[in-house]
Amino acid sequence: MDYDTAYANAKFIPGGDAYPARWAEKAAAYREKLGQRARTGLRYGPGPKHWFDLFLPDAAPKGLVVFIHGGYWLRFSPSDFSHLSAGPLARGWAVAMPAYTLAPAAHIPEITMEILRALPAMAAEVEGPIVICGHSAGGHLAARMAAASVALPDNVAGRLQRVVPISPVGDLRPLMHTAMNADLGLDAADALAESPTLMPPRRGARVHVWVGGDERPAFLDQARRLGNAWACRVTVEAGKHHFDIIEGLEDPESPLMHALLP
Repeated sequence: MDYDTAYANAKFIPGGDAYPARWAEKAAAYREKLGQRARTGLRYGPGPKHWFDLFLPDAAPKGLVVFIHGGYWLRFSPSDFSHLSAGPLARGWAVAMPAYTLAPAAHIPEITMEILRALPAMAAEVEGPIVICGHSAGGHLAARMAAASVALPDNVAGRLQRVVPISPVGDLRPLMHTAMNADLGLDAADALAESPTLMPPRRGARVHVWVGGDERPAFLDQARRLGNAWACRVTVEAGKHHFDIIEGLEDPESPLMHALLP
């Protein structure tokens, strides 16, 4: 099997290469629009990537949505996705977006621990329930936070309402056979230890996996296998590919938003 082709996205999406620049432009414009309701660069640790952005609704927040960005753990930052907070903000929820050290400077187990470290710092900023979501590699990290092997801090575990991995990579073993593994540095032990599909969910976890109907077969397979392993709901949204699947987060009444905040 050609795993590099199986996990390639941009070249199978019309205009795929233009999406990152478009995301960054929309994100910058949205931060400017929010003004003081956009609190950027808040710290959760001493490292250069140990920061998060926090976006606040007009009134007191109903709770906190955490969005973890994707990019195969290799690229992007929260600053590229600020506009995805629009849907939750319109529903009265705050949104936090954590940065993390990108590979090869950090390996995936270390990145998982950075997200775990970021959660209590983000939770301390907003009262109420917490919903965690993430896209692609961020979907993997969101699912890891719902795995039984992760000991969530008390101020997060008791408030965690739902986890929505969007187009997640739940089984990392295929990525060992891709060219990107030169930077990811995955070995068999790490792939097993970091694959949510291969471990049980935490007790009481409420997980809803979301994926686009026009995504690469590998991502459809990853989503369904995670859903089967965790006996949780999987929604395949018709007509959406790997890059536009996250646009539902901009619309407070989208199907994705109704899954995130029923």
